[in-house]
Amino acid sequence: MKLTRENLRRLTPAQIIVFYYFLAIAISFLLLNLPGVYKPGVDVKFIDSLFTAVSAVSVTGLTSISIGDTYSIFGLCMLMLVFQIGGIGIMSIGTFFWLLVKKKIGLRERQLIMVDHNQYSLSGVVHLIREIVKIIFLIELIGGLLITVYIMRYYDSFSEALLNGMFKAVSATTNAGFSISDNSMSPYFNDYFVQTVTMILIVLGAIGFPVLIEVKAYFSKKVPHFRFSLFTKITTITFGALLLWGAFMIFLLESMHSFKGMAWHEKLFTSLFHSVSSRSAGLTTFDVTQFSEATDIVISSLMFIGASPSSVGGGIRTTTFAIALLFLINFARGKQVINIFHREIKLIDVFRSYAVILLAGIMVMTALLILLITEPGIPVVALLFEITSAFGTCGMSLGVTSELSTIGKIIIMALMFIGRVGLISFLYTLGGKTKVEKYQFPQERVIIG
Repeated sequence: MKLTRENLRRLTPAQIIVFYYFLAIAISFLLLNLPGVYKPGVDVKFIDSLFTAVSAVSVTGLTSISIGDTYSIFGLCMLMLVFQIGGIGIMSIGTFFWLLVKKKIGLRERQLIMVDHNQYSLSGVVHLIREIVKIIFLIELIGGLLITVYIMRYYDSFSEALLNGMFKAVSATTNAGFSISDNSMSPYFNDYFVQTVTMILIVLGAIGFPVLIEVKAYFSKKVPHFRFSLFTKITTITFGALLLWGAFMIFLLESMHSFKGMAWHEKLFTSLFHSVSSRSAGLTTFDVTQFSEATDIVISSLMFIGASPSSVGGGIRTTTFAIALLFLINFARGKQVINIFHREIKLIDVFRSYAVILLAGIMVMTALLILLITEPGIPVVALLFEITSAFGTCGMSLGVTSELSTIGKIIIMALMFIGRVGLISFLYTLGGKTKVEKYQFPQERVIIG
């Protein structure tokens, strides 16, 4: 079927968003195959080039090739451009350029922005995009300059330090997880300044754009009697709790294993960094293949949950996990509703949370079953780690990405794509337009449990 403007109008906003992300992958694939992108003499297979494009758009970081050995300076700049498209969002970048050329943002465009950022109202979406782009670019600039000035001692020229510093900052803020070095951030294992700046950038990118905007509004004092939204409160608490729980579990499980012989501060920073990075960044300061299987499962669960809604990350998202857990706790206490911070969570959000968790679980298990068939030589835990890393758009790997067959890489690419688009948008894409029921059947109870 020929794709015309009329055909696009018939699609739902969610279906158009998915189409735009497919388009973004196609454009990124072309950008990453422009003349001068690869270093002289480097030849990359089609499947590996496509895999890198999907990974960059979905800001995952999984790659079957060496970034530093493959891409030229021009290629690294193209990668950073793709990180921005994938991290900030295709509609955000498009709207930002529309605003630059003073193009009017119509109702259809506002609907697409609303769906792309999981908003419930058309009101203020253009202002939201303007704030998102300004904040993210400012964060990347400050972070990039801080790292650049600090690492200048390691490079022969300022331009080389600037390239590495900005690449690190953009990769961390967008949670892309790509690194010029083959061993990620292992060279900075004992450099707590670079680690701290990187962790801050990862958190700022993954905690959710609405949270950043509300924090900015709070400190600007421009809004009288300012009150943080329920979304910000739940997101911040859940994000922080998961971060601390992850760091504690890694510290506990590895203290007598791969961390044996380390100083306490090395154990602490390694645990904290990998807990932060497992939100959706995928950067590592330590060889994660040395972690025990128990730690691999802990990190896999963190990657499965992922980052917050309306952020650069994927996974089922922090609020989904929080609402499902809160409902479970309240249900065990005999309560039918969730009350938190003097607010009641709508039942539809509980339904959406469990729908997302159920679909995500089915997808992960199905992908694992397929990869167990197509990749017989790879351990189960390593495959599960790779799958949750792809779905959570994290990018951590136990070193099996390059060993995957073509079918295995296609499965991982599909998971990265769905993780970036979001399961709600993916569900709506499959379901099509919502139909309003004109009648209701009598209700009847069903025995459960």
